[in-house]
Amino acid sequence: MLAAVRAAQHSLRNLRGISDSALASGFQQANVVILPNHLAKDFEGFCYNNPAPLPLLYRSQSGETSCPPLARHADIRTDISQYCVYEEGHLVKTVSSLESYTSQLRTTSGQEAVHHSHQWSDMVCFYLGCSFGFESRLKKAGVPVRNVEQGRNISMYRTAVPCIPVGVFSCPLVVTMRPIPAGMLNAAVEVTDLNPLAHGAPVHIGDPALLGIQDLSRPDYGERVELQPGDVTVFWACGVTAIEAILSSKPALAFSHSPGCMFLTDIPDSSVPITCSSESAASPYTKPNSELIPICFLVSHNPLLYSLASQKAVARIRELEMIIGEDPGQRGIRALLVQDELLHSCLALSHSSSVAITTGFPTHYMHSPPDETDGPPGAIAIATMLLALGKQVTMVTDRRALEMNQAIIAEAVKTGVLKTAIPLITFEDSGPDSALHFLCHHGDQSKPRYDHLVAIERSGRAGDGNYYNMRGINIKHLVDPIDNLFIAAQDIPGITTTGIGDGGNELGMGKVKEKVKSLMPNGSLIACDVPAFFLLAAGVSNWGGYAVACGLHLLHTCPSHQRYLKKGLGMEYTPAREQLQDWTANLPSVDKEESFLSTLVRFGIRSGKTGHLAMEVDGLTFHPTHSDIITRLLEVTLGSTSQDP
Repeated sequence: MLAAVRAAQHSLRNLRGISDSALASGFQQANVVILPNHLAKDFEGFCYNNPAPLPLLYRSQSGETSCPPLARHADIRTDISQYCVYEEGHLVKTVSSLESYTSQLRTTSGQEAVHHSHQWSDMVCFYLGCSFGFESRLKKAGVPVRNVEQGRNISMYRTAVPCIPVGVFSCPLVVTMRPIPAGMLNAAVEVTDLNPLAHGAPVHIGDPALLGIQDLSRPDYGERVELQPGDVTVFWACGVTAIEAILSSKPALAFSHSPGCMFLTDIPDSSVPITCSSESAASPYTKPNSELIPICFLVSHNPLLYSLASQKAVARIRELEMIIGEDPGQRGIRALLVQDELLHSCLALSHSSSVAITTGFPTHYMHSPPDETDGPPGAIAIATMLLALGKQVTMVTDRRALEMNQAIIAEAVKTGVLKTAIPLITFEDSGPDSALHFLCHHGDQSKPRYDHLVAIERSGRAGDGNYYNMRGINIKHLVDPIDNLFIAAQDIPGITTTGIGDGGNELGMGKVKEKVKSLMPNGSLIACDVPAFFLLAAGVSNWGGYAVACGLHLLHTCPSHQRYLKKGLGMEYTPAREQLQDWTANLPSVDKEESFLSTLVRFGIRSGKTGHLAMEVDGLTFHPTHSDIITRLLEVTLGSTSQDP
């Protein structure tokens, strides 16, 4: 039956010149690569190290023309409508059959035919999952498939993302692009995530330039697919990556399907995902766990970027947000809470590579130093986790506090709170372009030094240009204009900002300034006027810093998020034991935070609310209040970091 369907599709394609996507017959389809036997082991390893673009369904024996696990009565020499023939890494022609390469018939060119026969007996066929296998499921879920609607082959693009090399195989990742309405992104992600051997969930959602794709109108393979109003560009790993591997490895002879002309299996696309049928390697795929199904979140508008995280990780980060929103000091902070800002900030930080963090609130203007104990511990907690995750971190401070903060950081390294010193710099407003030159190399907006700015318990500029403590005292003379960096960042593509505060007068709270003005004490005077893209309101700002560190830990132990970050490349989406131990060791802990607070007190830094030179923050003693919050945050975090199934 299926053999007849394959033959009919072969004829239809030849007559009408349309792709298998448009001819989807309710069966799984496969990409095909045929290589000399001496390259087979390396290519199989290449597939397993790059599972999203190259999900291996079956590896044949040398010279085998059938593939029993995928299709009965199949003949790989004739069951694809168009094949590509490569010699020494060059595409030399396309043919409608490979029979001539195995024919024993001697004609005037019989010597050549016998030569091909010997070559075929040494060839190994690889059958790889294809994204056409999930298109019917997308349609059933109500998600439009634009390439089918437009009667076009799917758009395929060569990216700037390198695959993980194995042996002679090394090439860039190739992706397919499907325009998806923004409101249907989660449906598209869930449907495709349940099909790991049809490339699984997307590897990128948003701006094509982030993949190195400069012109969507000029796909490297396939045809241009038009976006409709409200569509978002969504990219899946593509089996045409295998063709790039052939081109780069330059085998003497190789074959592949022609892009868009797939091998049709006997397996219904409504069935459970195919399991790998190669006898020489174990499958990396397991039955989907509903808790690990990813959810899609907007991370950045400029450039447009969405991210993915599993339902499990998202639920835990939301638990963290609930904990830090508690208000034992009865400051009314719950009125300023914005749901999921912790999650969005952590996702953005997870995608970042270079982060600048600022803190410092000189509320005690009559003391020296005037700073308070809220802010620095949370800032160090964020910095410590970011460093553990391999990101660059810089601290930005006031000139008046530079030497003191250098000494505090040195003490933190000495006591083991920090593993290494963090660069500490200042910002001075010396002209209209000062912030731009500080944030970007040579003032060039296309070359930012940082991709994320974080302000935690940092004095924020009010609408009148002054800086106020909660009592309404102007402390502008003690504050450098670091707010200008957050203002400038609003217009620089690729820089995202996070603000963390607990009163309404902190940098970043401009996002909710109307609420601050109407609901917080002295709000109409003290409300910060400068917004952050993400705003974390917490009962105590330090708690927000601890929660960010914990949220980053959760994301980096989330297989769904790690797969997305790594573009589906690499076998491991959960950390190795040693790496997990290092990340866990760099979380905030009761012992580390108590040690760091005692260091601040030794430097004369006081509690914010009371001015006490004691082991307290915002008038709340470290034990039991702060220690209890830290313990609960860790319980949520570490309770979910055992290796997910």
